Amino acid sequence: MTNEQIKVLVVEDDADTAQYVRTVLERRGGMDVTVVHEPMSALAEVAAHEFDVVLTDIQMPGMSGLELLVELRARAAGTPVAVMTAFASVDYAVEALRRDADEFLVKPVAAATLLERVSALALEGRAKRAAAWSNEVVLAVGAHPDDVEIGVGATLASHRAAGDTVVILTLSSGAIGGEVQLRRHEALASAGIIGARLYLHDFEDTRLDPATGLISTIEALVREVSPTVVYTHSEHDRHQDHRAVRQAVDVAARQVPSFACFQSPSSTIDFRPSRFVPVDGFLDTKLAMLAAFESQSHRDYMDPDLVRATARYWSRFGGGQYAEPLETVRAAAMLRSTSAASAPAAQEIDEQGGHA
Repeated sequence: MTNEQIKVLVVEDDADTAQYVRTVLERRGGMDVTVVHEPMSALAEVAAHEFDVVLTDIQMPGMSGLELLVELRARAAGTPVAVMTAFASVDYAVEALRRDADEFLVKPVAAATLLERVSALALEGRAKRAAAWSNEVVLAVGAHPDDVEIGVGATLASHRAAGDTVVILTLSSGAIGGEVQLRRHEALASAGIIGARLYLHDFEDTRLDPATGLISTIEALVREVSPTVVYTHSEHDRHQDHRAVRQAVDVAARQVPSFACFQSPSSTIDFRPSRFVPVDGFLDTKLAMLAAFESQSHRDYMDPDLVRATARYWSRFGGGQYAEPLETVRAAAMLRSTSAASAPAAQEIDEQGGHA
């Protein structure tokens, strides 16, 4: 581990226990310890600061430690979480582990044990974050063939140029929009242009529903490829399939550190991007990917001039000549691919700056 001070968030409603944990970790471990006494304050701290470890009690008023664990996984994915309880119950331990706790400790916890477990969790968490930074795995999820390419084709090309792994998951073969086998071949050809791995499913076009297997399908792929970045549709979209996929990804990719939503031709005026990825040098690759979908070339949003004009417009917020917009849901890891490929870093703006 580096010499950087370990930062720990302790969530404990009992003042004596909180003081004991703080004393052990600060005096014996030299750690930077923040103590809060209820879960909502913990969520506020996680939103404002990055911690190496979160240590939480199970029995607390308002929200249990296990419920807090679920929220932490959504808001601080990748941060190790240890749960403490005074009840040495197998049921408690099983439930904690089921909800992906990294450690289960029974109070009172010996000082040496506490120090050892927290230090180990911090080391493990930092190693995982370092590995994720050096080798991103990007999962782009779309409802139909060409959805992903329209939304973030150039961004995906920049990821590949940076050496990242890119996986495209398309949940419907798009039977309503054309002949199925042709659209499947087009999707394969498009993914091949950047060397992306394509997973193509046959859920019924225009009838996608998170409750009919979408969530489990996406979860299975998340387990298989372990993405560090996920892109998918925005909830601000007129197309019911796009909204259904967004809802399913919300659940299935809840532990993925970085999660952002792209713009589709059917996005509404409520689409409010907060991140703009400069894609200078990659727009021609995106156009080549879109050209692979020859059966859809009659659609106005596939017109190369419109694609260029749209990317040119968004660049006013993101720098460079061309940019792709994203609604950021989580950003635990920076989207570094463009800078690694000798392009400007992605820009972020506040809530007021999403539209002119």
